[in-house]
Amino acid sequence: MSASLDYAEIQKDIHVAQYEKTIQNAFREVADGLAARGTFSEQLAAQKKRVDSTQRYYSLANTRYKAGIDSYLTVLDAQRQLLGAQQQVVVVQLAKLSSEVLLYKALGGGWHENGQATKQGRDG
Repeated sequence: MSASLDYAEIQKDIHVAQYEKTIQNAFREVADGLAARGTFSEQLAAQKKRVDSTQRYYSLANTRYKAGIDSYLTVLDAQRQLLGAQQQVVVVQLAKLSSEVLLYKALGGGWHENGQATKQGRDG
């Protein structure tokens, strides 16, 4: 009888430890998600400024080419830089949205492959 009581106590302690670990992981995931959200917002703002400046560079290079001051190679280089900057905006936006999905999941949201939101408690 004493052995089964000890076993039950040990099982209870194990379940409590697992529960505490789950809670700590959830808090860490939420904290990480909130921190990433701010970081990605800053990166996105910086990348958009870069797109603006490379857009001006491209416009100036094109104007200089039309005036006969520069070669078309300068225009192509400016265009390449502009497209690279625009691509980086898309990359940062994707990373930001992905981190927001992870934050949503950490806060208890869920998603099925068919695009339907899960009901609270159904997926564990």
